[in-house]
Amino acid sequence: MKRIFVTWPLPEPTQARLASACELVMNVEEELLTRAELLRGAAGAFGLLTTLRDRVDAAVLDATGVRVVANWAVGYDNIDIAAARARKVWVTNTPGVLTETTADLAFGLIFAVARRIAEGDRLVRRAEFRGWHPGLLLGREVHGRTLGIVGLGRIGRAVARRAAGFGMRVIYHGGRPDDVHCQPRSLQDLLAESDFVSLHVPLTTETRNLIGPAEINAMKRGAFLINTARGDVVDQEALVEALERGHLGGAGLDVFPGTPERPDPRLFTLENVVLTPHVGSATRETRLLMAERAADNLIAALSGKAPPDLVWR
Repeated sequence: MKRIFVTWPLPEPTQARLASACELVMNVEEELLTRAELLRGAAGAFGLLTTLRDRVDAAVLDATGVRVVANWAVGYDNIDIAAARARKVWVTNTPGVLTETTADLAFGLIFAVARRIAEGDRLVRRAEFRGWHPGLLLGREVHGRTLGIVGLGRIGRAVARRAAGFGMRVIYHGGRPDDVHCQPRSLQDLLAESDFVSLHVPLTTETRNLIGPAEINAMKRGAFLINTARGDVVDQEALVEALERGHLGGAGLDVFPGTPERPDPRLFTLENVVLTPHVGSATRETRLLMAERAADNLIAALSGKAPPDLVWR
């Protein structure tokens, strides 16, 4: 049987499915593999099932001889796609199954930062709540405001549908509206008009630092930036500076620059920032669906068929 190497423990149902289709070798510890461990485990394997933390580059592909890499994520910036294409190695992701879950978190961050929910929680936990008064933790309205979505793909459209339920005006840059009602804008116009800007673009050469100093300064004073996409889409230094000087009303961030991701420590001191640890798809149901989708791709490849979720053809 062909061998598949899995870099992170899979849910039991997915383990059983793969084990019936191949020789399954899996890292059973919830610890990131070192590069040496990845190379050792993948050597001679037909395929890999990887996470966003596993860097799969030309050296890994050449050293292991794998023919398919199934990423347990919708993003795949941890994999050198050009190197895989040149070696005719299939690369797959898990699109679709995490759309609604990630959109839920994006909208949760909008509410959390606008209505100062995390601040309120901390205040109560510190036993500093002394009773209601008219000026207590005044936030900003969400309903009826303008939401600008940068990247109207699956997740962006799901966020737009949620916004409609709160009577928000939705504008977008990049992507297509399909089943949602929203108006296109240039990036500069979107930034200038929006009360909330939510990012939903993949990390590519073109989108790295897409939101830099000029773009942040173009945002409406007091606006909020929400990022559940990739940390490197935003110039973190420029964001912190804008928050510190009060140009932005706040930020809700689920992702941070670098690999591994590194939030700027200055963010920890800012009350108008809500930080979550890259948990956009983190529900039990969705993570299982993602694992199953990755397994679907591997099982197709094992039988000689093109996997359904190829990121290049």
